[in-house]
Amino acid sequence: MRVLLVEDDLVLGPAVADQIMADGHSVDRVTTLDEAQSAVMAFPFDLILLDLLLPDGRGIPFLKSLRSRGDATPVIIITALDQVSDRIAGLQSGADDYLVKPFDLSELSARIGSVSRRYAGNPNPLITHGDLDIDIAGRTVLKSGVKVALTNREWAIFEAILQRPNQVVGKGQIEEVLSNFDTSVGPNTIEVHISHLRKKIGKEVILTERGLGYRLGQP
Repeated sequence: MRVLLVEDDLVLGPAVADQIMADGHSVDRVTTLDEAQSAVMAFPFDLILLDLLLPDGRGIPFLKSLRSRGDATPVIIITALDQVSDRIAGLQSGADDYLVKPFDLSELSARIGSVSRRYAGNPNPLITHGDLDIDIAGRTVLKSGVKVALTNREWAIFEAILQRPNQVVGKGQIEEVLSNFDTSVGPNTIEVHISHLRKKIGKEVILTERGLGYRLGQP
């Protein structure tokens, strides 16, 4: 998942970015509304984390402009504004969630997961797929009741495919997922990780669409 973080705080911004990457997502951080506007016009994002008090203005007009032009990208507001009226204004302007600073980074991860699952059409963090029991929030997989040990890279790839159960996940999308781990993605890197995944969870779970990418198999 590619996340746009709009946060100018010199301490919180890097901490949130590190948490997002630790969760296996890619993140682009900007510190002004002008930079945020340029980013959303240039790239498609899966989620936006939006501070409301930025050097060049407030986040609510930016959010309203997104929604007015039909941009349905999920938005979680992260702000120090804690009045009920502020929460109402944010949600009525089109935010999907509202998180008040200071917050625990693990709670932010849970909120991101919840919102992304809703938009992926799978609001349940617990998934049964054949003989697999998958806890997306806990990042665990059981195969016939036995825990499967996945590496961070394997989990990130598997989650990307799980979150798009009826779609083909292209190699470019998987390369972006792997880029979060500061590792070079060679011509066979993806195939190697997919091969390892299949050995652990079953070759029928991840199917290859030749020339396109990978998709989740039928249980």
